[in-house]
Amino acid sequence: MNTPVTPAATELAGSDPFGLLTATPVTGGARIRLLRTVPSALAALLANKGRSILTTLGIIIGVAAVIAIVALGEGASASVATQLSGLGTNLLTIQPGSAQSGGARAGAGTAVTLTAADADAIAQNVANLNGVSPVVSGRNQLVAGAQNWSTNVQGVTPSYLSIENWTIADGAPFTDQDNTDSANVVLLGQTVVTDLFPNGQSPVGQVIRIRNVPFTVVGVLAAKGGGQDDTALIPFQTGQVRLFGASSINQIVLQVSDAGLMTTATNDVTTLLRQRHRLSANQASDFRIQNNNDLITRVSSVSQTMTALLGGVAAVSLVVGGIGIMNIMLVSVTERTREIGIRLAIGAQPRDVLAQFLVEAVVLSVLGGVIGILIGSGVALLLPIVAGWTTVLPWNAIVLAFGVSAAIGMFFGIYPARKASQLDPIVALRYE
Repeated sequence: MNTPVTPAATELAGSDPFGLLTATPVTGGARIRLLRTVPSALAALLANKGRSILTTLGIIIGVAAVIAIVALGEGASASVATQLSGLGTNLLTIQPGSAQSGGARAGAGTAVTLTAADADAIAQNVANLNGVSPVVSGRNQLVAGAQNWSTNVQGVTPSYLSIENWTIADGAPFTDQDNTDSANVVLLGQTVVTDLFPNGQSPVGQVIRIRNVPFTVVGVLAAKGGGQDDTALIPFQTGQVRLFGASSINQIVLQVSDAGLMTTATNDVTTLLRQRHRLSANQASDFRIQNNNDLITRVSSVSQTMTALLGGVAAVSLVVGGIGIMNIMLVSVTERTREIGIRLAIGAQPRDVLAQFLVEAVVLSVLGGVIGILIGSGVALLLPIVAGWTTVLPWNAIVLAFGVSAAIGMFFGIYPARKASQLDPIVALRYE
């Protein structure tokens, strides 16, 4: 049975634009009562537009910051992954050990311990390899007409291109016959092409000079980015005969056919090279083997950790925004104490009052969440245009941020709502 409403209460209710003084019927399910609470909650928020907007600022900034930072972090991770994939996968790089002079050790790769014969032995005796290439390299000045450019020139075999994931953008790669004949041919990276041929003409077929030795450009390497394009590749035999003139080599690169065989291949190469270099059991290896997959995993892990850390820092503002909502709702309860008392006195249930204040808190946080999503997504889409940064719009972060904003409104709205619903009607009516 509904509680009868007195003429005095009706007069009071007539002056209540929020519907707060109107007793909500006890009959009907909780869902119906909640739906009937929504209009009065919205009316209360609209009556204080300025305060409502300021209250949502914390949520807006928090959600926008989370989305923008995660989008930037995901974009950075994707960019790093793209650059690392350009290094080649399932790759093992063998470098000479460190030279020692007077008790002082130099850095890795300074010793003269690797030879082209080592690379040939690996290719013949180690199973499950897609390719092996010795590398001899050094920094040299390249000259084309009136232009010159200093870059890293590498002498490699044709298989190096597939091992290191290089593709040809213009022209053609050099061949095994070019390597056998020590032909003076060269492949140029995009950075070298830009600096030697600034007018945009094709370098293919042009003759350039490396250490005053003429080389014909037979191809241009496709861009990789990350500084990898500043290079020039020549046949391995040409490098040893025409430029570097050394029997030792800088490194050996090889590609394993399957990621699951990387450890086996590393062990096989280690055993083979130690035998070839006549190292006893108590002697340290005079070479080092680097697993490219481990490097890719470590760098990707660091990038993901930084993204999570920055996203977590931005998420702190969501909590701050929730505290702001709680504070404003507590102020609202204090301001409307007498009205709440009148409503309880004329038959409203405590759960009706609780529902209204809870709905107000959730509406504020959800509204802030929606606006924050729009701002954060806009920033994520504009960053590549304005700053040239790579971003990836994180749809999972958007859904999560919206859910978290609603949950924050619910969590931080419970205390003020319970405080309002538990007011003593008599005490509330006496409140001034």
